[in-house]
Amino acid sequence: QVQLVESGGGLVQSGGSLRLSCAVSGSIFSAYAMGWYRQGPGNKRELVATISRGGMSTYADSVKGRFTISRDNAENTVYLQMNSLKPEDTAVFYCNADLVLTSGEFPRSYWGQGTQVTVSS
Repeated sequence: QVQLVESGGGLVQSGGSLRLSCAVSGSIFSAYAMGWYRQGPGNKRELVATISRGGMSTYADSVKGRFTISRDNAENTVYLQMNSLKPEDTAVFYCNADLVLTSGEFPRSYWGQGTQVTVSS
């Protein structure tokens, strides 16, 4: 069974840093686009950052210049380095990946279980 396993969340003071990791658990053929979303209290889930297999990245305006997404294709892992964190970044962060399990299949979207990030003022 394929799963996305997240780690790295926690409590940090305003201005601090955290690094989130998301690894694909289980056998897959290939990972295409991978990304991070977040859902703050009372808010809808929103896109934070995405990265293609070739390394092209996009960011939400609210995190540009503070967050950096990266990936390790050999390890099927995506990272989110978060610097200069603000209280408004407090949210559950979810990993998302478009995965092909066997050759010839179309990619399907998978979600991680979520990891809590809390930024205190």
